[in-house]
Amino acid sequence: MNARPRMLVLAGDPTGIGPEITAKLLAMPETRRAASITLLGDPDVFAAGAKVAGVPHSIFDGLPIVEYRASGAPYPTGRVSREAGAFTLGTLRAACEQIRAGATDAFLFAPLNKQAMKLAGLEQEDEMHFFAHVLGVKTLCSEINIAEPLWTTRVTSHVPLKDVAHLVTTDGIYAAIDQVNVMLRRIRTEPRIGVAALNPHAGEGGLLGTEEIDIITPAIEQARAAGVLAFGPLPPDTMFVRARKGEFDAIVTMYHDQGQIATKLLGFERGVTLQAGLPVPVVTPAHGTAFDITGKGIANPGAILEAFRVGVQACTGPAACLSHGPEDGNRTRTQQLGRL
Repeated sequence: MNARPRMLVLAGDPTGIGPEITAKLLAMPETRRAASITLLGDPDVFAAGAKVAGVPHSIFDGLPIVEYRASGAPYPTGRVSREAGAFTLGTLRAACEQIRAGATDAFLFAPLNKQAMKLAGLEQEDEMHFFAHVLGVKTLCSEINIAEPLWTTRVTSHVPLKDVAHLVTTDGIYAAIDQVNVMLRRIRTEPRIGVAALNPHAGEGGLLGTEEIDIITPAIEQARAAGVLAFGPLPPDTMFVRARKGEFDAIVTMYHDQGQIATKLLGFERGVTLQAGLPVPVVTPAHGTAFDITGKGIANPGAILEAFRVGVQACTGPAACLSHGPEDGNRTRTQQLGRL
């Protein structure tokens, strides 16, 4: 692992809060100490973000930038725009070129707007699948959602609930357990992974469904045979209570809202999405572009700070320069950032 990783930073959709929270992140001295940062995008977009955030333009001094100019900018802020979506897709593709060239160890992007990217021609369901397509990744890619200290991932994602039971397979569950275990081991030793049941009360021994017996338990047994500390199937209505008490480092859920609702309740303003399975760690805040507060300078940078920290630690291990959650002062630093 690198002592001071190379971090590629993008400001996200230029019509949202991405440029201003990126500026607030860069204004922190800790960011320069923790990583060697390269910006990618339009210098005017970064400068506009600094102006809204109320931080000096000098925060960009000494930072290299891979320029990608926004054609037809400036765009109207605070609303969906095909032009902004095209610019966003262009920066993401340019970031993939940097990854292919081996020019970065990790990649952080501020919030995007999927509707804008769809209007601009995005053919994949989301940016993660776009990255996989451009980078030629054929193996499993998945979103890991983080509200430190708890990580969550899921077996199925953006599919109708009526299809979940048919899409949950032993191989898919094992792959999800294995991937979150591999990523967590970059940061922690011997992570403990709880695996959710699909049915109420974990199926009640088969009375409320047999997926726990036939599908989920074999995947857990396979993971434990491979040396993973996996536990379950656990009733999903109580497992997050146990996780909050510190019993688990990560949870694998069977479908989207089974984990997302709990994760966002645990830490919406500091939630992070880690896109696992790509050639380098790719991180982003878990929130969106927040068009309703764009341009007001009040956007909370807590989640992008957490995303930056996760990206650094995924490259360096736990001894990163940035703090690691509320107990060791991260909340204070987030508050300080909010006042910039």
